Amino acid sequence: MTRSERSADQVHSILSDRIVAGRLRPGDPLAESTLADEFGLSRTPIREALHRLASEGLVERGARRAFVVRRMSVTDLRDLFETLGEIEAICARLAAHRMTEIERDDLRRLLGQERIDYPLLNARFHDALRTGARNHLMSGLLEDLDRRSLPWRDASFRAQTRRVEQSRAEHLEILDAVLARDGELAARLMREHMASSLSAIAEMIRERPGPGERIVARPRSGAVPDLD
Repeated sequence: MTRSERSADQVHSILSDRIVAGRLRPGDPLAESTLADEFGLSRTPIREALHRLASEGLVERGARRAFVVRRMSVTDLRDLFETLGEIEAICARLAAHRMTEIERDDLRRLLGQERIDYPLLNARFHDALRTGARNHLMSGLLEDLDRRSLPWRDASFRAQTRRVEQSRAEHLEILDAVLARDGELAARLMREHMASSLSAIAEMIRERPGPGERIVARPRSGAVPDLD
């Protein structure tokens, strides 16, 4: 990885955190020159970071093609996690039947590791199920959904310790279903897992400063929370 790539990663991470935490509000400008001065970098890594944020749906082009923080409504989040939950559920169901014994053992050992940064462990768990599903088209569809959802999911892990413990427990339930080759149960648990993720994000949004829309959460319902 080049120095420019490392710099772009750092800028992307910092700006992503600011947007999700509400420190940068919808419509706030993200001028390349201003950011370059703030981070002491050239415009190249700044531009790369902004394009990555745009691919995740966190920023968009505003007036005169300049980047601004995108308004991510609760409806947008609901639609995102509803779609993500359904595709992840299909992957879990297929993985329960298609994973090899070696892959099942690797998945079991993965969840036994506690020293791995949890957002990374979470990503590896979901990646293992997608690989085990043996469906390249579905895996490709999830790449875009991951780019759009992971900043919010990772932020909820950092903001709420209890969400990490809840997520670990949900992963173990899904693991048991996969090991038992119970595809329907694995799919249902995955839908509930993604609904819980959205509930945690909704709570995080309600707790952050500034006005916001409200999501009424129904944890463990198996469906994404409704709007109020």
